[in-house]
Amino acid sequence: MKDLAVAYRIYPGVSKSPAFFSADKFRLSEMCLHSFKRALGGLRVKIWALLDGCPPEYEALFRETIQSNDLEILSLNKVGNLATFSLQIDLLTGQSEAPYVYFAEDDYFYLPDALEKMVVFMRENRDVDFVTPYDHPDSYYTSSRFERHLVKPYGDRYWRTASSTCLTFLTSRENLVRTQTMFRTYSYGNMDCPIWLALTQKLELANPRVHWHDAFRLKTWAKTWRWGYRALLFGRRYRLWTPMPALATHMESSCQSPLVDWQTLFVNSQHERWPHEDPIPGH
Repeated sequence: MKDLAVAYRIYPGVSKSPAFFSADKFRLSEMCLHSFKRALGGLRVKIWALLDGCPPEYEALFRETIQSNDLEILSLNKVGNLATFSLQIDLLTGQSEAPYVYFAEDDYFYLPDALEKMVVFMRENRDVDFVTPYDHPDSYYTSSRFERHLVKPYGDRYWRTASSTCLTFLTSRENLVRTQTMFRTYSYGNMDCPIWLALTQKLELANPRVHWHDAFRLKTWAKTWRWGYRALLFGRRYRLWTPMPALATHMESSCQSPLVDWQTLFVNSQHERWPHEDPIPGH
């Protein structure tokens, strides 16, 4: 029996404006994957790597980095973001090797032992349904800052409830089976934020200070009801937790988690692997 099952999706294109290796997706992928490996700590893990339209060097990267019989490579023919997320759900609900499951994307940089800390936090706290490693800056700079949160100390961090995150997250297989219908709406045109709001919010959706703050948030509120009315009216409320400071950051330059000097960590990670190479050119 494993501790964690992971579906890790990756494609060779550069998305938006990465904070490091902005013009070299392979080097960015390499850096992020090595940080992911260190984030596993002592966990026993089954990993599916979903390579969507990737050249052969990406498969070699995974096999050299993970080096485990518990790695399966799935080579996909440019099926796209929506289809790969749906396949992640299929794999993680269908597996019986681990009680906890993790959705991973290729543009996250992790701190050492991050995933092990997340699994332990979830395992030992009954009110934890979902965990993200990412402390999204939206929680500080958008109308989300007006939301009310629960906060608890655990381990070497504080953990806070969040209303939404991206599509990199941890949960139990049991929770995923119960909520998969809501998550699958993403592959039919929904967005990540309305999915999370439908799962984590109830009466809070009536708070005009948060949801009627601006046109974008109002559109998000409308999408939440359009796609998630069944979950809102008939489903239970789930709690999503995020660590403070973050255990990982999205690599989009404008969306890095606060309170951590990520640029120094990026540079140090490259110096550790390539001590005779200057990592700054091309970042």
